[in-house]
Amino acid sequence: MSRIGKLPIPVPAGVDVKIEGNNITVKGPKGTLSREFPKEISVVLEDGKIAVSRPNDEKQNRAYHGLIRTLVNNMVVGVSNGFEKSLDMVGVGYKAQMQGTKLVLAIGYSHPVEVEPGPGLSIEVPGPTKILVKGADKQAVGQLAADIRKIRLPEPYKGKGIRYSNEVVRTKAGKTGKKK
Repeated sequence: MSRIGKLPIPVPAGVDVKIEGNNITVKGPKGTLSREFPKEISVVLEDGKIAVSRPNDEKQNRAYHGLIRTLVNNMVVGVSNGFEKSLDMVGVGYKAQMQGTKLVLAIGYSHPVEVEPGPGLSIEVPGPTKILVKGADKQAVGQLAADIRKIRLPEPYKGKGIRYSNEVVRTKAGKTGKKK
């Protein structure tokens, strides 16, 4: 039995869960998320908790069991608390600023780079070199943060670039001088 799949998901106050066939919709203060799951997996709401179960121990059903439970849990956490990714910019002259809802980055290119957040996502700039990506959908928050990081990946010699706040960039030694 899946250790993760058999855990019940508590539904906090203020979160509304609707299960119709093989579609689940979770609505809360941070937004509404909907997801379709395989018809072999059953998702049931009982006594303020969501239970996920599988009909048998076939390989595919075992794989889906923990996955669906984790995806539904992420939906419940996302609409109640939300998710956040933090990025740091390292480099001389690198800065970020907001223009309306757009993020404008000055990161060493000849032009400023603009990033538009998708629906349900927001970007904040608490400092000139710090970026926060927030939203209810964990996958969308991570994808937008990865897209921003990809604009200027951290390089291994000086460590310049955009990195996650908890990321450690290992720097390499540069070339040594010519020996005689």
